[in-house]
Amino acid sequence: MSVRAKILVSGRVQGVYYRAFTQDAAERLGLTGFCRNLPDGRVEVVTEGDREVIETLIEQLRKGPPRAQVEDLQTVWRPAEGRFKNFSIRYAE
Repeated sequence: MSVRAKILVSGRVQGVYYRAFTQDAAERLGLTGFCRNLPDGRVEVVTEGDREVIETLIEQLRKGPPRAQVEDLQTVWRPAEGRFKNFSIRYAE
């Protein structure tokens, strides 16, 4: 059964290839959704898929790429909405 997770990651997570790392990990796991930088310095990740697979992604996000320093990670679980076809990086408009 698919679920949706909204994950907010704080620490040194912008300017260190964190979004590219997240996209690569999510695609390898077969998850859909997106990630984006937030104005307050955090990265937002919204993803859908099997809960156990998302939990695997969360463990990878806790580590991040080599230059990242994750200080906190918060997850909110919801029912999946099925709106995503792939996993993408969103940029400020």
